[in-house]
Amino acid sequence: MGPIPSAITLHQKSRLLEVVFGPDERYELSCEFLRVHSPSAEVRGHGPGQGELPLGKEQVNILAIEPVGQYAVRLVFDDGHNTGLYTWDYLQRLGRDHDRLWQIYLDARAAAGSARPGLPPQTEG
Repeated sequence: MGPIPSAITLHQKSRLLEVVFGPDERYELSCEFLRVHSPSAEVRGHGPGQGELPLGKEQVNILAIEPVGQYAVRLVFDDGHNTGLYTWDYLQRLGRDHDRLWQIYLDARAAAGSARPGLPPQTEG
């Protein structure tokens, strides 16, 4: 069995999800970051190269965190998205690879001609 978080805390005002995997692993992941990295077929597609770049998610927030068995949570976003299951392993990978994944997202937005509007850079993680 993979990692199990010792705490998951939603900070709605700052739009951050704090995930703790023991004393030395704590991640603050923005709702935008989690939304654009949803493990759902809507975002990832059904096969290689079929994924979609979600745009306009800068102000998205999480409305609810629903447990799914002993292995994942479903995040319910205020834009209606609720189909991605975030396994413990996936949340840990998002935290560990945050900086690289965030830069890939920003680069993809820029390539699509949709630079992220004047919000401060993400520093979580």
